[in-house]
Amino acid sequence: MKKISMMLLVPALALLSCQRSGLPEENSRMADGEIYHDMIQLGEKLDDPYTVANMQAALTKAYPTKAGRVSLKATDLYVRFLPKDDSQMDTLKSRGLYLMDHPMDYRILREGDYYQDPEIGDDAITWQYSVVPYDFKFPEGMVYEVLDECYLAENDATKADDINWTAVEEEAFRLTGNEDLWCPPTKAAAFPSGRITITDPEFSGGKAIGVSGVEVVANIFVKFSTCYTSRDGYYTMPKSFSGKPRYRIVFKNEKGFSIGFNFIIVPASVSTMGLGGPEGIDVDVNATGDDALFRRCAVNNAAYDYYSRCTEADLEIAPPPGDLRIWIFPGLSASSACMLHHGAFLDNDLLKRYLGVWLGLIQIFLPDITIGTSGQENYKAIFSATSHELAHSSHFAKVGTGFWSPYIQYIIQSFVTGGGQFYGTGTAENSGYCEVGEMWGYFMQASLVKDRYKGAMATYGNSFWFKPDILTYLYERGMTRGEIFRALNANAVDIGSLKEELIKIAPGLEEEIVKTFDSYGK
Repeated sequence: MKKISMMLLVPALALLSCQRSGLPEENSRMADGEIYHDMIQLGEKLDDPYTVANMQAALTKAYPTKAGRVSLKATDLYVRFLPKDDSQMDTLKSRGLYLMDHPMDYRILREGDYYQDPEIGDDAITWQYSVVPYDFKFPEGMVYEVLDECYLAENDATKADDINWTAVEEEAFRLTGNEDLWCPPTKAAAFPSGRITITDPEFSGGKAIGVSGVEVVANIFVKFSTCYTSRDGYYTMPKSFSGKPRYRIVFKNEKGFSIGFNFIIVPASVSTMGLGGPEGIDVDVNATGDDALFRRCAVNNAAYDYYSRCTEADLEIAPPPGDLRIWIFPGLSASSACMLHHGAFLDNDLLKRYLGVWLGLIQIFLPDITIGTSGQENYKAIFSATSHELAHSSHFAKVGTGFWSPYIQYIIQSFVTGGGQFYGTGTAENSGYCEVGEMWGYFMQASLVKDRYKGAMATYGNSFWFKPDILTYLYERGMTRGEIFRALNANAVDIGSLKEELIKIAPGLEEEIVKTFDSYGK
């Protein structure tokens, strides 16, 4: 996928952020030194045991009396695609393909989160490897190459029932010199299963909780399987394995959001767990281990919980828009809900003037939410920051780009003309959009943190020129979050119009609303 210059991107993203920012950190790695988060290092090319030729040879070796009577035909194709742009990537994903950015038939010298083919430029999408049915209809105009014709017994509806296909697989691994990757399961059919957990010391007595709704992928050569974890972090693959699969956690959540950015533009971050047994693996994530994996899991769970609560029976607010892109920056303390992927307007003279070439990078990058985790390494702090930005995304889902574009415009104008003040002083044009948006964001942040961690709800006093405590005061006196959200319509573009919309939503509380706004000088 497309790489980007961090030194160019960081200042550009800072202009779209809610808080102060810093420089990016280096990629982190597992404490034991085995799993890295930079580029995968490939070793020698291996002989794939699942090619038709190798499986036929293994069948003949394992069942010599059947030689010549059972002729295997390809069930699948091992293919690589070279998409020219994100649109072609979307076309492949819409076909239900699981894509890997590195070949499946190479030994991995050192694990990592991504791979960029050295023959493909850093500014282009790299080869995408996949396994497709033999009769797959390739998209028109797509560059692709069929690497191998393969035989996977589980995909052959006409296979002979009197053959032990696991024994044939084992022989194929032996014939191709891959005995070290063979691992007989402890039971007849091993469907990898396990649990992925994370620890939040300040929640549920510090007990491990599940990493919810993430995709777990296992593959050995061209044989692979995927599934999602349950809310409590459990998973079970729909396919069985007999060798040693490679396991990966892909942060493409079943709720409809993805967590990306591995120092290249990718649809979703991948944390590779390395080889494991056919029965599956368990992963326990904590803040003292792999810090990159911890950040991804903490943001994932905060978002999963938020989406789960955006129901009529709970928060009574709209969920974020579909296909939300969340990007994590460990070297930034800033977070933002710029909503670029969903069409927030950026191409204007102000941005061209101050961003220059950075504007093009931002328009390619197109995040919706960015989470800066510098100085926010514990779960509670990450949960808090993520909740704030997700509240913004729900607001966006209701009011759209007509509200969001002047909102972003004000934030950027304040930064470039006000000495780095992200919120300005509240006197410039479009400040009302910021006032309404940030009152809601900080109020929801405080209320969601209280829901999870109990204790008193945070207040902001005179920290900002806008006053989130107005909404907190009304909430504590009976106005629901759903009622407040209903007032956040396209008409609520400043503090005065927000007050009017709140009165319309809750006329029985008009006196309380007016008194509250007046007490804060609003």
